[in-house]
Amino acid sequence: MFMDYNVSTLKGVGPKRVEQFERLDVHTVYDLLHFYPRTYQDWSSPVAIFGAELSEEKVCVRATVRSAPSRFRARSGITVFECRVFDATGPMKVLIFNNKYAAAKLEPGKEFLFYGKVTLEGNMREMLSPDIEDVGEKCRIRPVYRTTKNMSSKYIEGCMEKALSQYGSFAEESLPYDLREQYGLLSLKEALQEIHFPSSMERMMQARRRFIFEELLDLQLGMCMLREDNKAGSDVILRDDCSEEFYELLPFEPTGAQRRAVEACIQDMKSGFLMNRLVQGDVGSGKTMVAAALVYVTAKNGYQSAMMAPTEILAEQHFATMQKFFGKTDVTVELLTGSTTAAEKKRVKAALRNGDIDFIVGTHALLTEDVWFDELGLVITDEQHRFGVRQRGALAEKGDGAHVMVMSATPIPRTLALAIYGDLDVSVIDELPKGRQPIETYRIDSSIRERAYGYIKKFLDEGRQGYIVCPLVEEGETEELVSATEYYNKITKGAFKDYRVGLLHGQMKPAEKNEVMQKFLEGDIQLLVATVVIEVGVDVPNAVIMLIENAERFGLSQLHQLRGRVGRGSHQSTCILLSDNKSQKTKERLGVMCRTTDGFEISRADLALRGPGDFFGRRQHGLPELRIADMMEDTDILEETGAAARALTAADPQLTLPEHELLKAQVDRLFAENLSTC
Repeated sequence: MFMDYNVSTLKGVGPKRVEQFERLDVHTVYDLLHFYPRTYQDWSSPVAIFGAELSEEKVCVRATVRSAPSRFRARSGITVFECRVFDATGPMKVLIFNNKYAAAKLEPGKEFLFYGKVTLEGNMREMLSPDIEDVGEKCRIRPVYRTTKNMSSKYIEGCMEKALSQYGSFAEESLPYDLREQYGLLSLKEALQEIHFPSSMERMMQARRRFIFEELLDLQLGMCMLREDNKAGSDVILRDDCSEEFYELLPFEPTGAQRRAVEACIQDMKSGFLMNRLVQGDVGSGKTMVAAALVYVTAKNGYQSAMMAPTEILAEQHFATMQKFFGKTDVTVELLTGSTTAAEKKRVKAALRNGDIDFIVGTHALLTEDVWFDELGLVITDEQHRFGVRQRGALAEKGDGAHVMVMSATPIPRTLALAIYGDLDVSVIDELPKGRQPIETYRIDSSIRERAYGYIKKFLDEGRQGYIVCPLVEEGETEELVSATEYYNKITKGAFKDYRVGLLHGQMKPAEKNEVMQKFLEGDIQLLVATVVIEVGVDVPNAVIMLIENAERFGLSQLHQLRGRVGRGSHQSTCILLSDNKSQKTKERLGVMCRTTDGFEISRADLALRGPGDFFGRRQHGLPELRIADMMEDTDILEETGAAARALTAADPQLTLPEHELLKAQVDRLFAENLSTC
């Protein structure tokens, strides 16, 4: 296939250029044609010098050089070339920095196109360091590409022209005609031309929409097919539903939502088919109890269970919680992490193999080749977005037909959930346990920091505990951000010198983290200064107060996760968001946090406000990396492609029909390219 040819087949692309393209993850002609511009320069419609707006927007100006550039050296040592240009509306000063070649071609009386920001210096309009082209040369909307060392956007633009000229006509259409007609999409050949060299900005947007649609459709088709694959039979069939027996052991009454989630999982596990279910619930909704109920029922049916957590702190937390759940039963629980001693690892692994352990809690240590089970029936992964699809499957493959339940405390809109967890059935726990009180949340600035400290001390003096969360670990170049270590050193010598203060961050060794958390759990530490390492899973019911420094630096969903570390018990809890940022967007975002504690409402607001933090970071772990689509930004297209994917797979579950051959190849390409990172 022509598209799989190496970029070296393009004229003028030698070994050094191939290496540079590889740094951009461009290896083939296909990769190059789908290496989309990051922005555009509109050279097609020059504006008059005095018609240009004085703003941050770059514009194209057509003007004549009045005098040859003069040269001088600035105080900083750089060489500056200055010349005057003019058009019918008036003059403009052009400044060129450290580029004698650009300055040399500016001959008096000759007309050029200048592309840059028009600003005002005194009474004179000026343009600093513009891009310069001869009139008539590529006076069009021009692409601007992501670059690497010694490779300019202009060079990539030239290669793109060659690629389209040599191979564009061979591009094979993967989207069926009926689908393009239904959703109003450009053909592949049109879209490739218009995305790289648009005839108008409107046509460029149409091309972008076609490629965003195609990429999200491929993603959702892949997830739908994974879901079909997951409908395989399983020999792990539960005979006895003894969940009520488990509920009677609890010191509290499960919520209706918890019961419904357990019931749905047990029905899956009794069906004779593999269970692949996501249990999604807000912070503190009781997902761990649901997991414990399933482990109990699985053990009573003669099978083992395994739970994998993303961090050692969370694994140990789950282990301690599960020991409490099963303390009055004959269900045996063990822990296996990277920090487990060699002798203990040997004992635990032998007991797992022999079937003497009913339930193992651990980290990635569970995935090592020498971990074997006697009868693995249930695999649980916590905060599944931190694990790849491959990792999730690797643990399940240690059993013969083991069921899979994944838990997430990251509430996300349904459309997004279906795309991200498209290979799973979904249960939502939408009730909080009785006795939980909403967490009071306030926004302040640093002018009343001392009052906030006094408020924290009031809780500590009453025997409660608290957190102070900082966005950085160590003091760095970003001076306005408060670092955890610097902050800890300051308050232990100042405001909290009479209190027992601890420090916890991600760069500490596992043993150090565990020691700090144990002291906090036991009450030896009253106030914990921490980074986002506490974002997930840390459960200390006595912690009732949290102060988050530089709160504007966190996404809303991340703030919600952090806030969920307090309010774990029956005591009224408080979260204080400290920010000196005065922007309207920050005010709106933090206002949402003060207004509601509903994680689903917060996630919707996060999406609507387009805040700086998104749900999982720019790279969604476990999913193929997207070249042009953004699941946060392109929700309308995400809904369209979800409907299209469901319709296509309903008629052709594995895309085996001849008319879907190219579409299937496209889906395979998307997932195969990214499998190593999943």
